[in-house]
Parts: sequence; C-alpha cells; structure tokens
Amino acid sequence: MDIQVLEKEEMKVVGISWSGTYSQLNTIPELFDVMKERIDEVPNQTNTSILIAPFHSRETEFTYYVTTPVEKLENIPEGMVGFTIPRKNYVCTSHKGSLEEVEHTYRQTLAWMQEYGYDLDNHALSLEIFKQNDFDNDGSIQFDLYLPVKTYGNDY
Repeated sequence: MDIQVLEKEEMKVVGISWSGTYSQLNTIPELFDVMKERIDEVPNQTNTSILIAPFHSRETEFTYYVTTPVEKLENIPEGMVGFTIPRKNYVCTSHKGSLEEVEHTYRQTLAWMQEYGYDLDNHALSLEIFKQNDFDNDGSIQFDLYLPVKTYGNDY
C-alpha cells in the first residue's frame, strides 16, 4: 500500500449532501447515481472529470457530499450545496477493490498515520476523489483517499 503526505490546494465544489448513521452506509452509492444524473446542472465546472466526496466523521453519524470541482461558487442548483475546501495537508493513498474492502483501506491508513506520528485532524474534511471511470460494473471501486492531518505545531 503506497501512502504519502501531501498538501492539496483550496478547491471549490458543488454537489449534493447527505447525513446519516454508520448503519446507513449502504445508501452512499445511490448519491453518486443522483449526482451523475444532475451533474450537467452545475455551472462553472472545471475541466477535470472527477467527483470529490468530502465528508465529516463524527462519533455516531457523518455527513457525506458528492461534488464536482468548480471555478466559482455561483448559481448553485436547487437542492445542492457549494463550498470551499481549504488548503490542507493530507495523508493520501488509493483504494481499489470491493465496497466491503473500503474499511480495511481506512484502517491500514490510520494505522500508518499512528506509526509515523501523524494525527488525524477531526475538524477538517476527509476526501475521496473518484475519476469518472473508477466505477466498475463488477462491484469494484477505485478512489484516492485523503485523510487530513494536523500541521506540526498546531494544537486544536
């Protein structure tokens, strides 16, 4: 498993949001279907054909977004949200496999962070970045995972 630490620049995104409990994780793939159907409604899209899925994890539930990058946050379609993801340092790796294996990728990445002394920044958004062709019909999924880390010397 290839893991690295890098800085991602600020990104503006527009898309749909969902909040629920961890027992409702099986509804997330449907969000991608909805966003793919509505993606042409989003103005000012960048030329990158990716979907960015930022999310907030909390103890008992989380908020998950399926978004597309945009040049500016204007004329956000009804039922969608738009926001800026700030520049941030992340631990990054890739997942390729079944939906059931996603948790294993997260656990491995978090173990690596602990081993190398990186603290997860629970106040920042984690990101899953999907290229448009990363969804296979055989149930396999591929994405880049970005877990936010606290910058050295910052105490939150």
